[in-house]
Amino acid sequence: MKKKTRSTASGAAKRRKSGVVARKAAPPRARPLKAPPAPPPGRTLAPNDGKPAVRRLRAQLAQALKRIDELQAHADTDFLLDILNRRGFERELNRSLAYIERYHASGALIVLDVDRLKPINDAFGHAAGDEVLREIVAVLRRHVRSSDVIGRLGGDEFALLLWNLSETDAHAKAALLEQAVDRLTFVFRGRSVTAGASAGVAVLGPRAEAGKALEAADRAMYVRKAQRRHEA
Repeated sequence: MKKKTRSTASGAAKRRKSGVVARKAAPPRARPLKAPPAPPPGRTLAPNDGKPAVRRLRAQLAQALKRIDELQAHADTDFLLDILNRRGFERELNRSLAYIERYHASGALIVLDVDRLKPINDAFGHAAGDEVLREIVAVLRRHVRSSDVIGRLGGDEFALLLWNLSETDAHAKAALLEQAVDRLTFVFRGRSVTAGASAGVAVLGPRAEAGKALEAADRAMYVRKAQRRHEA
């Protein structure tokens, strides 16, 4: 045992003399963590940074939808008389017929044609004819409810969609409209002229179709126009 201790001490002394001292191996250095790459400009937004962009897009969308509604309204409106044109009236008629069928409601369709508009246009110009049409529309508006619909089918022909009228009431309304238009008097170039109108009726029930209803009211209008000519 003494010999082993001496040997160990002797070896340590030799190592000190030779200047070689054993060193413990140093632990490996930890690699520094790399920062995540910065997002490219315009690609990634912080949560709060996206709110102004969302508000801006919503405002733009609201403006676009408003513009679409305005264009749609213009597409369905007669620019001269500020009532529905044929396209707009037929759209409302189809919508109303769907309501009538679903809820078993009732209504009437009146087609009204101005009797002497062409002679007025020929004698006094289209500006005079436009004035006649505007006055006739004013008369129609005074004799219908706000829930009723007025449209210009084209030229001197108008259509009215009237709610909750029996066939008897619808014919009475058509006669009243004829009388109101007949009473209109216009003065052009010192001459007093009248226009007049003829009206035909079609009753709208749960099984009514837009095209057939318009044809029926139109046929009734031409029958009425022939009667008025005979009476005159």
